[in-house]
This record gives sequence, structure tokens and C-alpha cells, in this order.
Amino acid sequence: MSEYLKVLLISLSVPLFLSFYSPLKIWPNLKALAATLGLIILVFGGWDVFAAYRRHWHFDFQQVYGSRLLNLPLEEVLFFIIIPFCCIFTWEAIIFLKGKIK
Repeated sequence: MSEYLKVLLISLSVPLFLSFYSPLKIWPNLKALAATLGLIILVFGGWDVFAAYRRHWHFDFQQVYGSRLLNLPLEEVLFFIIIPFCCIFTWEAIIFLKGKIK
């Protein structure tokens, strides 16, 4: 398992576990979550594919898992799903906590 994948899984572990706490309202808005993640993948993932194609940067495939999607390593594709999910979770948690503090 690559270091990149380990960091992503560690980043995901707490938000994913706590996202099932119903007052945070992550899963009832599944359509909005999917649309948001889809847009992020389309825009930023597309830009990443283009930049890698143009060789603005590259990935050392000895340091990442062997699977690729559109010439991006699996970890890079997962990045565009996991990190935005963590951000959305954090946003919902802040909104929840602000309501509890008042």
C-alpha cells in the first residue's frame, strides 16, 4: 500500500465514521453530495488529466499503486473523492456545532 493511499484512508477514517451521526445530515443529501463530488471530479480531475498529459507534472508509478484511470494513479483519482468528502463533512460538522453552541 502506497503512502499516498495510507494518507487518504487515514484522512477518510474519522469523517466517514462520524458521517453516520444523523444530525450532521451528510447522507440524507446524497444527491447533492454526489453532484458536488461529480462536479469536482469533472473539473479538477479533468484538469489533472490534462496537466499530466501535457507533462506539467508526472507521477512516479513506483511510489503509487499500479492501477491507472486516464493515466492517473488510483490514489490521485481517490483524492478527488475523499478530500472533498472530508471538506463537506467538516462544513456540516461546523454548521451542526454552531447550532449547538447558540
